[in-house]
Amino acid sequence: MSDLPFAATTPVSVAQVGLKARDAKAVADFYSAIVGLEQLSAEGETIVLGAGNRPLLVIEGDKAARPDDARTAGLFHTAFLLPSRADLGRWINFAAARQIAIDGASDHLVSEALYLTDPEGNGIEIYADRLPAEWQWNGSQIAMATQRMDIAGVRGSVPQGDAGWTGAPENSIVGHVHLRVGDAQAAEEWWNRTQGFDTVAKYGPQAVFLSSGGYHHHIGANTWQSGGAGAREKGRSGLAWVELRSAIASQPASYSDPWGTEIRIVPGTPG
Repeated sequence: MSDLPFAATTPVSVAQVGLKARDAKAVADFYSAIVGLEQLSAEGETIVLGAGNRPLLVIEGDKAARPDDARTAGLFHTAFLLPSRADLGRWINFAAARQIAIDGASDHLVSEALYLTDPEGNGIEIYADRLPAEWQWNGSQIAMATQRMDIAGVRGSVPQGDAGWTGAPENSIVGHVHLRVGDAQAAEEWWNRTQGFDTVAKYGPQAVFLSSGGYHHHIGANTWQSGGAGAREKGRSGLAWVELRSAIASQPASYSDPWGTEIRIVPGTPG
């Protein structure tokens, strides 16, 4: 079994993401068939998915919800972190064999990632981290970029005769969540002040990356599509909430960011 990724061992980490879906079953089926999550439970219109009995994604059905609007505050993507580069290679081989539509493939220096979109327009990242010892820091700021992924190299990391992709491995987690916001500076200030997250990188005035415990980022926030957006409309599909696991918190809590996105805190030890 692979080790738990570093992202889950920090004082605060992402535990789960909640999505509101107009067709909960169709969305859940996509995450099962394409991302490789397993259904852990279903009650009414709520379906819980995860890996290795670890809940990662909660789909909350609401047939009356209006479609999400990418110009508003909400979810840019949920990022599923696989335990190893070979796991990412297995997923690429699986996606290629089934001609799964991919929106992009990037080398971010700290990680290698592929991007796709679920049936209701929610962004997804599937990625693997490089070893933290290989990350380059300049003081408190980490070097990240968007370069072409060495897809052949990632696929080549899968051992010969390997069984291939059989679903998300046991220690897969939600490594980070990237949010659409109306103002990146306001997002940075809010995460610094209310959650104690460190700012580790910025892409000009339009995007900020924040983390706990020296990870490259647990939260991203950008205005690439949503600059100037106001409060998120509650009746839309898409992001419902983000849950963080905190070794610092003594009791559960709930916050709203400046755009009304619910951030839940649950006490728990790293991992």
